[in-house]
Amino acid sequence: MNQLRTRVIDAVEQVVVEASTTIDILLMALSVDGHVLIEGPPGVAKTLVARTVAAALGLDFGRIQFTPDMLPSDITGTLALDGARLSFRKGPIFHNAVLADEINRTPPKTQSALLEGMQEGHVTVDGVRHPLPDPFLVVATQNPIEYEGTYPLPEAQLDRFLFKLVLSYPSEEAERALLTLPRVGVKDTSVAHVTAVATAEDIASMRTAVASTQVAPEVVEYVASIVRFSRRLPNVEVGASPRAGVHLLAAAKAAARLVGRDFVTPDDVKAVANVVLAHRIIIRPEAELDRYNAASAVSETLEKVPVPK
Repeated sequence: MNQLRTRVIDAVEQVVVEASTTIDILLMALSVDGHVLIEGPPGVAKTLVARTVAAALGLDFGRIQFTPDMLPSDITGTLALDGARLSFRKGPIFHNAVLADEINRTPPKTQSALLEGMQEGHVTVDGVRHPLPDPFLVVATQNPIEYEGTYPLPEAQLDRFLFKLVLSYPSEEAERALLTLPRVGVKDTSVAHVTAVATAEDIASMRTAVASTQVAPEVVEYVASIVRFSRRLPNVEVGASPRAGVHLLAAAKAAARLVGRDFVTPDDVKAVANVVLAHRIIIRPEAELDRYNAASAVSETLEKVPVPK
């Protein structure tokens, strides 16, 4: 997995600068059948990095631009007349990598159509189940600046995402490098030249390796303690769910493999704790007035839960 990571970073950073963290998140999610929510202001390459990573991994890529007037069938597909009989026409969710662009722009009923596919690995149309491709990765994006005309994801739906990654503006050096990339007008032309550096066998091997990563009982207890402790913090209204513990351990196994190790350490758990847990924690309103947020809760939890020796 570490060698695959190096190849993907080399390919993607020809198009997107300072993308290694996002690449790591996407690789870890793909390795454990998880999904990713990326939040950031417009123009920070949320869409571009998802498309480029999919190209580097050789994944079939589809994009859904969410709007307030979308229907669930616009995602899943619909039944249509084919001659004298009805046949199923697949929607844009039937790709290996699906970009759900501005997911908070569409109503909850339409959001839930995507979330069924994320959770179950299939969609149901007219009572018939249609399996989704394998591997299947959803990368959803949302803009944190505008709230008018948006439908924020409920906490129960946020809990379905393995990771939430918050992107900010690039460094000064990266922004200068960005301006030197080849373009025709404002259109980036370098993404068209990204070739696959991984095969289906590479992805299958990566997932098998992560699944076989060793976890000591002490590390399992450490993960459970973190999740339980987050629910007891006085400034927290709702702490991390049991699903959060499952996701945290899976992400830690992927993080270990990412650096070439076949066993999980407490440092692997700490490395992914914020991107796995923060979006699942609800802070009490009075604590938010004191600028205490979900990231503060995760940091406090990691400070106070004893690390196994």
